[in-house]
Amino acid sequence: MKPERHQRRFWVGLVLLPVALAILISLGTWQVKRLYWKEDLLAAIEQRSNAEPSDLSAIEAALDAGEAIDYRTARASGGFLNDKERHFFATFEGQSGFYVYTPLQLGDGRFLFVNRGFVPYDRKEASTRPQSLIDGEQQINGLARAKLAEKPSFMVPENDEAGNIFYWKDLDRMAASVDLPADKVLPFFLDADSTPVAGGLPRGGVTVIDLPNSHLQYAITWYGLALALAGVAVFGWLKRKS
Repeated sequence: MKPERHQRRFWVGLVLLPVALAILISLGTWQVKRLYWKEDLLAAIEQRSNAEPSDLSAIEAALDAGEAIDYRTARASGGFLNDKERHFFATFEGQSGFYVYTPLQLGDGRFLFVNRGFVPYDRKEASTRPQSLIDGEQQINGLARAKLAEKPSFMVPENDEAGNIFYWKDLDRMAASVDLPADKVLPFFLDADSTPVAGGLPRGGVTVIDLPNSHLQYAITWYGLALALAGVAVFGWLKRKS
């Protein structure tokens, strides 16, 4: 019975070996394809984020065409509605606080939510930083950011609209919570650049472009497992023949 059992295991292993190798090699190849895709994406973002700022109309046109608008440089002019600030809970350079999202009323009467930057936790209320409440026509340069279709994860808390604390950037609710008409609000954000403002707050230039690219390591891992499995199979075959 023992030789028969070993014989059966040998043939089962012989049948499963090519299946396992095919799976491991296909996973490695998939990661190589993802590597090329990620490198192209990072190159595109690098180009977009360092281009000359374009008018908002160019961002809208790209959005209408189904193109990616994240990290495109853009400029906007208008007046801030400082009494309608929305606050997004965030950590910046190791400090807890908020990103200040303020509607910018454009010349055509529409509104653009601008992430003006970071304020420490104890400077959330606008009354603690009166110099930040700038009036009059302003020109803002920054990076366009697409609106989120839904909460990023079930682990993210629900937004506290009553307390004006947003845990995820729900553009529609930000606008509704300050009574801005939905059809007048542009469907994206603008993250202001690091140009200093009066009083030093909010601190602009908070956009983090950090897209991990570990696909090469994953590909090496899958191919390495395939090679190791093939080596074990060859060793087993030679041992059986000896």
